[in-house]
Amino acid sequence: MTHEQTHVLLTGGAGYIGSHTAVALCEAGFIPVILDDFSNSHPAVLDRLTALTGRTLAVERGDVKDSAFVRSVLDSYRFQAVIHLAGLKAVGESVAKPLLYYRHNLDGLLSLLEAMQASHANCRTVVFSSSATVYGRPQRLPIDETLACAPESPYAFTKLMCEQMLGSLASSASDWRTGMLRYFNPVGAHPSGLIGEDPNGVPNNLMPFISQVAVGKREQVHIFGDDYDTRDGTGVRDYLHVCDLAEGHVAAVNTLLGGMPSFTANLGTGQGTSVLGVLQAFEKASSRRIARSVVSRRAGDVAAYFADVSRARALLGWRAQRSLDDMCRDAWNWQQKNPDGYASTQDSRSGLKTAQAPNLGAAAFFSHAL
Repeated sequence: MTHEQTHVLLTGGAGYIGSHTAVALCEAGFIPVILDDFSNSHPAVLDRLTALTGRTLAVERGDVKDSAFVRSVLDSYRFQAVIHLAGLKAVGESVAKPLLYYRHNLDGLLSLLEAMQASHANCRTVVFSSSATVYGRPQRLPIDETLACAPESPYAFTKLMCEQMLGSLASSASDWRTGMLRYFNPVGAHPSGLIGEDPNGVPNNLMPFISQVAVGKREQVHIFGDDYDTRDGTGVRDYLHVCDLAEGHVAAVNTLLGGMPSFTANLGTGQGTSVLGVLQAFEKASSRRIARSVVSRRAGDVAAYFADVSRARALLGWRAQRSLDDMCRDAWNWQQKNPDGYASTQDSRSGLKTAQAPNLGAAAFFSHAL
């Protein structure tokens, strides 16, 4: 399928997942247009995307909650689909600031959908960035999409409520097609080392914390409990290479544009890896010993959490291709080339120092981040 004239709006497209998705869209022949307010991303990524894709991507700077602005963007291009990634995504912060999360995440999607409905572009195809946190504590493993949802944080509740909003819209009119993608644990970076995960402050996910220990920015990794009912006693999670995740979005767009009705699908590898397993793989990739210590379990963590990905394979023709070794190699390559992330980079188009942009992370109660 060719997509030379197929424009895709990518909200939050300058962020960690968004930037990798922009590259994957270009590789598949789509024309991505980034909409981002850079409150949770770095303007420096734009020049790096140009280097990776060989093209200068269109960027519309603004707030997705501004429906009039979003409609003006929609009216300016011939969009066939929207991938909605913009939003706040730190579980811990959502517990401390629930109203902030309900305002940003619910209003952001509502504003986008209202703009799509009012726009002359007649674009009715949406791929939504959801989360495995909607499942809460798993009743069985692996976790499939028929499992009842039981979110345990305001962040997770906003994701489920957004899914419900999209489901209601799709039920109301046959021209709306929606794809809800429930992510497990995205890690890694583009193999070029030009784009990757750049958390602000102390990382709240395992892989970037390990990377910072390996590069000498932090002293050691804390393992929260080694007495779980798992192979080595440490928590098991489903880690997914961010490039595989990005390609999952492309597959979802292709599927919806091909006429598939609305769907919900997990994106993961379908395999669990323990914290110690990740540490060992990263030591292999970096040829460095990663200092670690075992501390008490964290409240809310569970022993194991990994996906059943058979629906994504059947509906989207997608499956994760990259191994844990690939994830660790690419994360280490990014960290070595960018020991301070984007912080010291001057973006030639915006003139903004990227260190000004906060990164809220993507922690989840089940991430067993450290």
